[in-house]
Amino acid sequence: MHMRETLAEVTLGCAAASEEAGIAYARVQIGQREHLLRIPFACRPLPALHGRDVAYAAVEAVAARLLRRGIRRVVFQVAEPELVADLAGRRNVPAPLSVPYVTLRCRLNRFTAAHIVLAEDERGCRDLEARARAEVSLDIAA
Repeated sequence: MHMRETLAEVTLGCAAASEEAGIAYARVQIGQREHLLRIPFACRPLPALHGRDVAYAAVEAVAARLLRRGIRRVVFQVAEPELVADLAGRRNVPAPLSVPYVTLRCRLNRFTAAHIVLAEDERGCRDLEARARAEVSLDIAA
C-alpha cells in the first residue's frame, strides 16, 4: 500500500502553560513502524475550559505535521471525551472554542479520512500527557 493511503494511528498527549507554550507528544503507528513526535504549539489555556482548548490546539498542530509528511488517513486516539463529543457534532462548543473548532475542522477536512476517538487504553495518552506536562513545567521554571 502506498504511504499516503496507509492508516496512521496516533496516540496523543499534550500540555500547555499559561504563557502560550504547549507541547504535544504523538505516538504514530504506521503499519509495523512507530514514531514518537514532539510538536510545540501555541495556546493560551483558559481555566474554564479544563484543557479542551489545549487539546484542540494540540490535535491541530499534530494534524498539520502529519499532512506535511504526506499522511492522508489518520485516527487520533485521545483521552479527552469532550473533544471527541465536540467533533462528533453532539453539542455546541463554548464561544471561546468557536474559532479553534473551525480551524481544527478545516485541518481535518484536508485528510482523505480523519477520525478522533476516545482511546481504549487511556494509559498511553496519559503517559504522553505526563511527559508533556513535565516538559512544560521545566520550561516555566527556567
